[in-house]
Amino acid sequence: MDRQYWIKQAKNALIFARWCAFAVIIGVVVGAVGAVFHHALEWAGEMRETHDWLLYLLPVVGVFIAFWYKKADMPLERGTNFILTSVRENHPVRLRLAPSIFVTSVLTHLCGGSAGREGAALQLGGAISGNIGHWMRLDDRDSRTITMCGMAAGFAALFGTPLAASVFAMEVISVGVMYYAALFPCVLASVIAHQFALRLGGETTAFAITGIPQTVDALLLVKLVLFGVVCAVLSAVVCIVFHRIGHLFKRYIPNQYACMAAGGAAVVIISLLLGTRDYNGAGMAVIERAVAGEAAYAAFFIKLVLTAVTIGVGYKGGEIVPVLFIGATFGAAYGGFFGLAPSFAAGLGMTAVFCGVTNSPLTSILLAYELFGGQSLALFALVIAVSYMLSGYYGLYSEQKILYSKMRPQFIDRKTK
Repeated sequence: MDRQYWIKQAKNALIFARWCAFAVIIGVVVGAVGAVFHHALEWAGEMRETHDWLLYLLPVVGVFIAFWYKKADMPLERGTNFILTSVRENHPVRLRLAPSIFVTSVLTHLCGGSAGREGAALQLGGAISGNIGHWMRLDDRDSRTITMCGMAAGFAALFGTPLAASVFAMEVISVGVMYYAALFPCVLASVIAHQFALRLGGETTAFAITGIPQTVDALLLVKLVLFGVVCAVLSAVVCIVFHRIGHLFKRYIPNQYACMAAGGAAVVIISLLLGTRDYNGAGMAVIERAVAGEAAYAAFFIKLVLTAVTIGVGYKGGEIVPVLFIGATFGAAYGGFFGLAPSFAAGLGMTAVFCGVTNSPLTSILLAYELFGGQSLALFALVIAVSYMLSGYYGLYSEQKILYSKMRPQFIDRKTK
């Protein structure tokens, strides 16, 4: 009996040591790539702001991206969906995805496409770690875990929120069931990737919000619940618009090259009509202003449309920062109607809309903690919970599965719509 016990403990120790080694490797490699990606996107943003004429090249870049993916024999529309499928069904991820998403995301940002970066980071990390797992001849279960480690490390390296990144990699794939065996390697890989990226010039994303209520009463709770309801509706609208606009472009312009060029031209025309470049790229500067309490009433809708066009036709980047932009600007502009301070409402909107479109409530709560410092975290959690429950079964990622009903403990096993 004792001998079997110690043999089992020895095996567990070996498994723990092995995942320590794997997490360190993934953290260092993905952290370094994430730091380089961060600097490349920063350079692209600076060049775009310095040279306005780069915006006019967006349709040309779209044609180039379509050509790149065709020659690489990779479907344009797979993106993060393919990473989710690779974890759930252990599909192999080709290494060529990593340089492809790197180069095409930088080009999208350089020429003013309305896209983020975290979706690209998930794909980068997942592709790199998935191939490392293949080279190490890991079995199916371990391959899934190491791919999640890469997803978490990529998110943490680029956005600087290792806790949210760790849980997001486990939570977003199959809502209702988390691969808890991946918790330790995901956390370790995320922390290492974040720290390694910082030492290579990366950044930690954080905001200082104001107007947080000092006392909690029944009226405040009612206001927060109502705001959560509106964020849930907005989340569903975001998902519907993101999916529908891309489908409309592809339906009426079936040629991939023409579709990309038309989508890029639409972004150029809208940007010129607006007379501002605030909505090109990720829009972090606008998010910072929104958290400070400043946002135009139409800002959230404009970003929604431009991002839906950019990502929908096939440009590369990510949807997460644009979603944070939408939530922050909506909260800052309309929080006053709910009796909430604009800055506080911007923070609530960021995390609640993020939750509604990704169906990841635990990640959203951790994101609120890491972005805003954790003050009155329960109030954020309340709005996030309402948004999760009432946002329906919509989602950014069509390959995401929701295994349990949002309304009752009932197994449903359905993909988001």
